[in-house]
Amino acid sequence: MQCREGCGACCIAPSISSPIPGMPDGKPAGVRCVQLDENNLCKLFGLPQRPAVCGRFEAEEAVCGNNREEALIIIEELERIT
Repeated sequence: MQCREGCGACCIAPSISSPIPGMPDGKPAGVRCVQLDENNLCKLFGLPQRPAVCGRFEAEEAVCGNNREEALIIIEELERIT
């Protein structure tokens, strides 16, 4: 599965404990990453400053569902239970 361009669910729903440029302490779950632009695209995509955890994320239906709204719900639930 390919990421849905403009989804951004993986940049909002999960917590990220590693530093992100502009968010030195990472980000809590449910908070929009400061590196997510107005079109829900990562400003750091392909750059070395992008956190490794973000680079390792691979879209798959079990996590991303059928649309952005489902992805947000699924990722929020995964965050809650882990």
